[in-house]
Amino acid sequence: MTTREYVTFRIGGQLFGLSVTEIHDVFRPSRMTPVPLSGSEIAGVLNLRGRIVTAIDARSRLGLPLRKKSDQEQCLAIGVEHGGESFGLVIDEIGDVVQLDDSQMEQNPVNLDATWSGVSRGVYRLADGLLVIMDIDQMFVGVGGTDSAAAA
Repeated sequence: MTTREYVTFRIGGQLFGLSVTEIHDVFRPSRMTPVPLSGSEIAGVLNLRGRIVTAIDARSRLGLPLRKKSDQEQCLAIGVEHGGESFGLVIDEIGDVVQLDDSQMEQNPVNLDATWSGVSRGVYRLADGLLVIMDIDQMFVGVGGTDSAAAA
């Protein structure tokens, strides 16, 4: 039996999970600077302990309604690396660390939105709902042109 630990978090009311090994930080984004002419997924850039971090709006990436201005201060970000760069995935709230058996992971449901299926490695059925395991690399495909050069 192989188990993994996942950090859970919510985006638009849906529970997601990322392996603890993929997460470097959990932080509250502050003083985000907008990036002119960037895609809607790019929330801005910020300074995190001396490093410039690009903030990715997970709601925008998943096709969900954007946060109200009044909710902006309540959001959190998960620090991850992609292509040797630091990013902050802006989420709604952080949850718990859960340990789950790999054999219990199921394939994505056939009725899962295509965008969500594209960024999901699979799902776990939990007592309080469905946990979508995020494929962090797929979250960055096409965001702000990060993979467009590789595709050309």
